[in-house]
Formats: sequence, structure tokens, C-alpha cells
Amino acid sequence: MTQANALRVQAFATGDVTAQCSATPGWVQHYQQMSPGHFAGRVRYLDLQGVQVYEECMNTRVEQHFNAPAGSLAFCFDASDNALYLLNGESRNTWITPVNYREVAVVFGPQFVQRQGLDIAKLEGLFMAPLTCRQNALFTRWLSGTLTRLSALTDPISRDVLTQQLLDDCLFILDNASVCLDGSSLQKRAEERRLMARIGEWAADAPDETANLLELAQIAGVPLRQLQQGFKTYTGISPAQWLRLRRLNGARRELLSGAGTTVAEVAMNWSFWHLGRFSNSYRQLFKELPSETLRRFG
Repeated sequence: MTQANALRVQAFATGDVTAQCSATPGWVQHYQQMSPGHFAGRVRYLDLQGVQVYEECMNTRVEQHFNAPAGSLAFCFDASDNALYLLNGESRNTWITPVNYREVAVVFGPQFVQRQGLDIAKLEGLFMAPLTCRQNALFTRWLSGTLTRLSALTDPISRDVLTQQLLDDCLFILDNASVCLDGSSLQKRAEERRLMARIGEWAADAPDETANLLELAQIAGVPLRQLQQGFKTYTGISPAQWLRLRRLNGARRELLSGAGTTVAEVAMNWSFWHLGRFSNSYRQLFKELPSETLRRFG
């Protein structure tokens, strides 16, 4: 393979969740920062013409609302629990990542899926379930290393050869994977996912709306106690904390837009009625004052 025809890995370093969620083409995504610190993210992306490979890293906890590209089949390897998560483009997903999150993924596009005769319908029940296989960690390291080698242009490889290897390896791992939950635990996890999916759909459809706990329970379609228990188990935080973080992220988006506003107006728009407490909470989460955000981006 000549250097002119060599595969090219694109790399993006980001300093904000908004830039991070737009760095993977074809995905419909909405991110919110959920733990304190200056956000630092990285995405490495390789387009194989119908098959995409990417690696995503983020230093803070991030809430993700996302859809894979329509008609696609995505194999996402989560380094935090060494599990494979299978995704398609039909379901809307909600997930809160841990701190220092890393994921490596292979996305088979719709035309490739059709050409290979992959029957996505037969995989129903496996989507977003944690699938364990002893080859997960090995494949993740190999895939990350392949991106590194291709970035340095030291390991020329045929696009067709790499694409076929990715397909064979992903299907082999899927065939050998097992759901690492028993039946009752899997059912409980599915109920928690449905609860979070309803909340995620509301959050994605109405990013600028606020709600209280009782309204959130109505949105989820469950009693308040069940909301609190399921939310805490699935996300690691309480629904009240999630609502507060959501409002802080909404305020940051408005400040970043710089739409001729003031910090006080933004605070009130997001139901923060004590300006000093708002500024302190904002600084704890984003490591800068809201006035600094407005000054830099306004």
C-alpha cells in the first residue's frame, strides 16, 4: 500500500462535552458533564468506507443520550467493566459514564450490514446488555494499538483485509459472549433501563425544560420511591442530584451561546435564585466561574 493510499486516523482533543459529542460522525448524541473538573476528551476515528472504528476517552463523568447511526450495528467495548455492548440505530439509549472513561467501538454501517446479510432482528434482547467474553480485553487492546500504528503510518494494511478481520473478530466475540447477569438481575436491569429510557427521551426532546422530583416520576411512569431506587442503581446518583446537574449544564450551554445575556439572567432561567450559590455550584462542577465562561465565549 502506498503512503498516499494509507488509512488515515483522525484525532480530536476536546475541552467541552458539546465538542466531544459532535466528534463521532453519524451519531445523534447529547452530552452533559456530571462530575467536577475541567473536561478533557479525546476521539480517534478511522473511516473504512462503510465500517468505522473509533476510540473515545473522557476524564469526567458524562451523561450520554445517544442513537447509533440508523440501520447500523455497533460493537462497543467498555474498558470500565470489560464488557461488550451491542447497539443498533433503533433504540434511544441513556448512559452515565464513570470517571476516566474509555470505549473502543466498531460500527458496521447500513449498506455493509445489508451486503453481508447480517440479520439484526435475531439479536433482539442483546442490545445494551453487558456481554462478557475473555477475548474482550485482548481485542480492545489490539484495536486501540491498531489506531496508534495507523496514526504513525508505520503499519500499512489493506482496507478490505482490516474490514474483514473486524467483522470476523466481532462476530466471533459475540458468539462466545455471555450475559453476565442471571435472569432476575437481567430483568431488573431491563426495568431500570426502560425507566431511564423514558427520562432520557424527555431530556433529549426537551433539553431546556426543568422539572421537580414528582414531575420526573410522572415522566418515568413510576412511583417516586421506585424512581429514586432505580435511578441510584443505574446511574450512581440520586434523581435530585441529576436534576441539579442538568440545570447547571443547561446554564453552561446558554452562557456558551453568548446570546447577549448576563449571569444573573441565565441563573434565573435555570431556577437558580441565589446568584452566589449558583456561582459556587457552577465553579465546583466546571472549575470556572459563570462570569469567566461568559467572558471567554460570549
